[in-house]
Amino acid sequence: MKSTQISDLIKEKAKSLGLSDCAIVPASFLAEEKTHFESWLSNQMHGEMGYMARNTEKRLNPKLLVENAKSIIVVLQNYFPEETQADKEAPVLSKYAYGTDYHFVLKDKLRQLLEFIHTEITSCTGRPFVDSAPVLERAWARKAGLGWIGKNSNLISVHHGSFFFIGELIVDIELPYDNPKPVSDHCGRCTKCVDACPTKAIVANRVVDARRCISYQTIEVKGELDESLKGQFDNRVFGCDICQDVCPWNLKSEPHNEASFAPHPKLLQLNKEDWANMERPLFNELFKNSAVKRAGFNGLKRNLKFLGNA
Repeated sequence: MKSTQISDLIKEKAKSLGLSDCAIVPASFLAEEKTHFESWLSNQMHGEMGYMARNTEKRLNPKLLVENAKSIIVVLQNYFPEETQADKEAPVLSKYAYGTDYHFVLKDKLRQLLEFIHTEITSCTGRPFVDSAPVLERAWARKAGLGWIGKNSNLISVHHGSFFFIGELIVDIELPYDNPKPVSDHCGRCTKCVDACPTKAIVANRVVDARRCISYQTIEVKGELDESLKGQFDNRVFGCDICQDVCPWNLKSEPHNEASFAPHPKLLQLNKEDWANMERPLFNELFKNSAVKRAGFNGLKRNLKFLGNA
């Protein structure tokens, strides 16, 4: 089988699984990202996320994650919703958390892609990664030519904006690699994301101090939230989309067609009072398989109290 046929088959399979984009690159050491990542850690910008400081070498070298790793298949999965919350005064939930936890959805698709390669192309072993292991996914997506890193440190695609998840499939076989040209920085002089961040978490170009980030505060912090940020969350109760919502490249975002990401029928209709009075049974019903479970019921109530909504 010709290399172009192999590449086409993998990308056609990815598309059939509902993935927005797919690229194949060799597994190599991320020398370019090393200095930036280590500087971010040394400045303690990861806050309580101790796991970010562990396995640093694995984050930079995929060969330490998968034995005999040779190729990385990088994919994007759109999660931009068709509808958002109805009550404009209700506490705001990040769009990525509307439906089933993306870790499950995207990892399952990557497993299917691995099985396809193994059975239809050539015998191989590999491992899927979706934001839950030491992988610098934005770096790999940029390296694969799927976008550039914006001022808000998110990957931005000319074709898809930034409302997507990134996943990787690291395999132990050599595949036909794409030879992407680095996507040039299309942010230009725009600073909308920097200006819009209520907590001023974007402290430098492409540098986010997680400790000031609303997403970090409402999801990662296990104890009490930073009192110095009180009144600055712009009613965000779990995660935050502000820097993406204002990005001009997201004007072209189109709704996903992934059934798993559809919200519970009641979720988008919750008003301010419904959120304030939410009890555990409703929480369990709405967020049974959701990423919101990361914060848990008590974490959500803590966030609501911090917002003054409980």
